[in-house]
Amino acid sequence: MALTMFGLLASPVQAADITIKVRVQNQVKDEATGKSTKEPIAGVKVVVTGADGVVVAEGVTDDTGLAAIVVPAKADYTVTLDESTLPDGFVLADGESERAVTEDNFVTDSVTLNFFTGNAERTSIGYWSQLAQRLADGARFGLILAMCAVGLSLIFGTTGLTNFAHGELVTFAALIAFVLNNERGWSLLVAAPLAIVAGGMFGLVTNEAVYAPLRRRQIGLISQMVVSVGIAIILKNVYLAYFGGRVKAYAAFNRQTCTELGPVCVTPRDLTTAAISLLLLVLVGVALQKTRIGKATRAVSDNSELASSTGIDSQKIIRIVWFVGGMLAATGGIFRGLDEGVSPFLGANLLFLMFAGITLGGLGSAFGALVGSFLIGLFVEASTLGMPIMPGADWPAPFDWLHDGVPSELKAAPVYVVMIIVLLVRPQGILGRRERVG
Repeated sequence: MALTMFGLLASPVQAADITIKVRVQNQVKDEATGKSTKEPIAGVKVVVTGADGVVVAEGVTDDTGLAAIVVPAKADYTVTLDESTLPDGFVLADGESERAVTEDNFVTDSVTLNFFTGNAERTSIGYWSQLAQRLADGARFGLILAMCAVGLSLIFGTTGLTNFAHGELVTFAALIAFVLNNERGWSLLVAAPLAIVAGGMFGLVTNEAVYAPLRRRQIGLISQMVVSVGIAIILKNVYLAYFGGRVKAYAAFNRQTCTELGPVCVTPRDLTTAAISLLLLVLVGVALQKTRIGKATRAVSDNSELASSTGIDSQKIIRIVWFVGGMLAATGGIFRGLDEGVSPFLGANLLFLMFAGITLGGLGSAFGALVGSFLIGLFVEASTLGMPIMPGADWPAPFDWLHDGVPSELKAAPVYVVMIIVLLVRPQGILGRRERVG
């Protein structure tokens, strides 16, 4: 199905434009509250010159204060803002109208530079304000991770399969939504629901084409897990072939003003995705507890053979679980793509965090996956901040991260350490049930 969808929607990767993005904003600090507001400045001319001093491109900021200037290649440039085109009374805060861009700055196909007028001095942010912001970001990430992990947990609970291709389900819908939004020009409000349904169908087709036949032939779970690893590798390469390896942003909702809610700064997009994630998780929880299908799903998870003997169609329940799990994974993938951009590795980067959330919360428990993933989201974001214990103390090398926080590249590492410690103390996880063995 993935190959068919990509053949219909996507085209082979073409070289993207190399772009220098220049954003010009007027920043004014309210002396009474200490808060700053930013307003875009339109009509400002920006000139880009090469290493030889020859002008290679120029542009003018639009109504959002942005000028996207296409340059010939990734190389060394000088970006100059024409101060004479600033509105009357506006002066650059730092007095520097020139910025240097080197070839190394082009980590992706674009580089972004910011110029400010007005009071652009930095304000010191206290530890507790930073912690509140990290926890807010972590809560949103935890909700997204929980949506992805609940589907994975339901599949494990009803079939016993440890599905290493679940990350590719997450990626699938994010890429489909990207194609419809960026390449076909559809509104993301239309593209996202279609991609979510496509994600559910992809999960259902995967079960019917691969895992259902393996179960009928009584192929062991270890062999099925190995098959899932192979599917994950194949799909990653399919995604890479069509979309390339770079991170790309949706055309919609990628430029939003941050709103301050006390010490926390959030965008309308973040509030919306968090609210929708929470609503969907509540609906899944209510459905599992109150509906006939939900009760049947829990029965199949507890004991598939006993559930079948009482008249429950276990295979029908498994198909429903794959469809719903695919839709939840798809929703999480699209929301994560709005935060971090879309790439063929979007889901794969979340996979082991999903496994950690499921293990921490309790294997096979949808509610355990929800709680465990939410806690992991909080911890991942807060781990880079550290703790203000004994400021100025000379911490031993193995423990200096407790004060300074872990590097952002390693922010997921403490999660696995905590997970191991919790499982040593409580092997069944937070919401798992203690079982008698033997």
